[in-house]
Formats: sequence, structure tokens, C-alpha cells
Amino acid sequence: MSDRQKSNDRTRGRVDQSGPARGEASQDARGERLLKKKVKSARGRKISSTLWLERQLNDPYVAAAKKAGYRSRAAFKLIELDDRFGFLSSGARVVDLGAAPGGWSQIALKRTSGKNASMDGTPHILAVDIQVMEPITGVLALQLDFLDPQTPDEVQRHLGGKVDVVLSDMAAPATGHKPTDHVRIIALCEAALNFAIHVLRPGGHFVAKVLQGGTERDLLLKMKNSFHSVRHAKPKASRAESAEVYVVALGFKGQGA
Repeated sequence: MSDRQKSNDRTRGRVDQSGPARGEASQDARGERLLKKKVKSARGRKISSTLWLERQLNDPYVAAAKKAGYRSRAAFKLIELDDRFGFLSSGARVVDLGAAPGGWSQIALKRTSGKNASMDGTPHILAVDIQVMEPITGVLALQLDFLDPQTPDEVQRHLGGKVDVVLSDMAAPATGHKPTDHVRIIALCEAALNFAIHVLRPGGHFVAKVLQGGTERDLLLKMKNSFHSVRHAKPKASRAESAEVYVVALGFKGQGA
């Protein structure tokens, strides 16, 4: 073999080890092949915006969500969490806090609409968001601030009593300062937990987003005192570079526990 051929072989070896080159195919969340797309910078567009757009175009879960008709890639996170912990049972009454655009509400509806679901037309999935959310057939969407002291009673009035599951995929806008972001998302989680304690039936479940580093000690202790099981999990659908994890609290002991 000539020196030139050896050089070419070494070059090809380096490309193979570095992963897919531009234009090569990668696999999406369902095992289908996608072509990697490169986004050109446009005048007036920030580099961060260009990188975000490129990431969206090449994200297999974004493509899979679009194909499945889900409103966000986050739908796959809830699917994974429920597959592992099994908190969405047929006929369960579910409250989705900070629900817009509705990906989690879609999965909650799909997974609770079995043979034991209500047949009288009473909604059993309630989406709460401070913003207006596009309607989802079978989901009752309310434009409310869940921090309003009257919201827990409003939710129970619409669902006919205590609920089975409270979901929260809420996150405060990132500041880029990790300690600040951690404090803000923990504060949201604590507020969602307080809401859940007011509306959950005994035996109910609570799922919420936190950040890596887990739940703060006092908040974690409160959860453990209120639920029979408290676990942390990071779904595969969460981006690898994301610091998000989820806390899954199962088996509410009831108020006063």
C-alpha cells in the first residue's frame, strides 16, 4: 500500500470516529433516519437563535412529535415517566399545570381514556395555564394563575372533587446563572406541590420538573412526609445538555399527614 493510500485511510478513520458528517443520516426517536440539517445565519438573527433553530431541525424528538401530532417534544418525557412509574391510570382525573402548548395534556388524555374513563361527558383532564391554550378535544383548558388562592377550589369544582394526578412541566425563564435558575425552578416546584396537596385525593400522585442537584432538602422532606414514594428521574427525551430532571411523588398520604 502506498503512503498516499495509507494517508487516505487514516483520514477516513478520523471522519468515521467523529460521528455523522454534514448531510449524513441520523436516527429519530422512532428509529427512522433523518438528514442532518445545517442552518445558515440570517441578517439580524442572533447566533444563539441560529443554533436553537438548527437544534430543533435536527432533534429526533421534535420530528417524532410532529409526526405523531403532539404539540411538543415534551410529550415523550411524560410517556417515558409514565412507562416507568405508571401514575396515569384509566379514568384518572388529572391537572396539568403550566400546560401550554398542551403536549402533556395530550398524553394524559390518551393514557387515561380507557374503559374506566367517565362516559357522562365530564372532563377528567384539566389544563391550567396563565396563557391562552389552543383547545384539545377532551381536555378542559382554563386560563388561570395556579398561584391564585381560589384556583384549587376552581379546579375541584370543574373536575367534581379531588383529583388523582397533578403534573407540572413548568420552568421559569432561564437567566443563564445556574444558582438563580435552580432557586426559581425549585420555587415553582414548591408552589406546585402546595397546590397538589390541596387538590389530590389520598393515594394520588405528583410529577414536577426540577434541575439536576435534585429537590432542595426541605422541599424533599415535605414530599417524603406527604407521599409514600419520592423518586427522581431523567427521561431519555430530555436533552443531554439539559439540567432538568423530574421528581415523581407517588401515593399521597392525605392532608395532615
